[in-house]
Amino acid sequence: MKIEPIKNWLQDAEKPLVISGPCSAESEDQVLKTAALLAETEKVDVFRAGIWKPRTRPNSFEGIGEDGLKWLQKVREQYGFKLAVEVANKNHVEACLKHSIDILWIGARTAANPFSVQEIADALQGVDIPVMVKNPINPDLQLWIGALERINQAGITKLAAIHRGFSLHEMSPYRNVPKWEIPIELKRLYPDLEIVCDPSHIAGKRELIPHLAQKAMDLDMFGLMIEAHCDPDNAWSDKAQQLTPSALKELLDQLVVREKASSNQQFTDQLSVLRQQIDLLDDDILEKLGKRMEIAIQIGEYKKANNVTVLQVNRWQEILSKRIEQGKGMNLRDVFVKKLLEIIHEESIRSQTNITSK
Repeated sequence: MKIEPIKNWLQDAEKPLVISGPCSAESEDQVLKTAALLAETEKVDVFRAGIWKPRTRPNSFEGIGEDGLKWLQKVREQYGFKLAVEVANKNHVEACLKHSIDILWIGARTAANPFSVQEIADALQGVDIPVMVKNPINPDLQLWIGALERINQAGITKLAAIHRGFSLHEMSPYRNVPKWEIPIELKRLYPDLEIVCDPSHIAGKRELIPHLAQKAMDLDMFGLMIEAHCDPDNAWSDKAQQLTPSALKELLDQLVVREKASSNQQFTDQLSVLRQQIDLLDDDILEKLGKRMEIAIQIGEYKKANNVTVLQVNRWQEILSKRIEQGKGMNLRDVFVKKLLEIIHEESIRSQTNITSK
């Protein structure tokens, strides 16, 4: 993909780029009051507001509609903010272009539907406007990449991704599980693609937002999209995850933005030594895993010869319990040990099944 960095299409944009505003535009007064308070923080680069809201069930507030775009124009006139709006179809794109919205973003529900993304891409043919694409609601990296590619193929090079977490049926303190490994892999595949984190939608609760914002900075994300409202407790949508502008300023004041590298030669030399040690340990780990897999294959052949099932649940439970307990003594979290063993076990099962199925 041909991608222009954010600094090329947002003048004077420095890390972290801060995009903020209410979840939904509710009234002209609410939008302008929120914008005024955000302007006072002197920390916000782009003002955002939901104009059309894709809700799970009918009869929920689904956005104020195109009238809200006129309110946003007043925000730009009075406070100088760039404006960002979510679009979900061709009509939304056309309305935003008519009202000179500066940045469009594609939401998680829309990003999950290639037909919808393609409709938006078709509407953007020949248009020079920045577009940000949120990750789809399910943890599917290829679906996320596909949405970015469709927009890029429409000629949009001012492109960025937004990480907002994933909807999973599992217990979690978060509204949407972060699964940081997915945006990390996206960045590895497309180093020129900058990622903005949306800790509001990951958290679902305002108390968790500062921690997630700092985590995003530690992972070298370029910016933050954080929902802020002049009166969040009375917001018409997602009130639990919106900050007051003053709380947002406090969060940003405390945020630590780290550099990609250091000019300190002593640091660089020591880091090189430690990385060499990591490389040696990785070599040992891979060698041990290779030997373990050789033994697993031998076990598979032995099971086949004796007509025994590949999966031995009691043995698997024994390994899991024993190694998790062992990991505690090595300062390894239970969840890490369990995930690691599950990956190894899955590969062992695959190898043994290949043998028994021949």
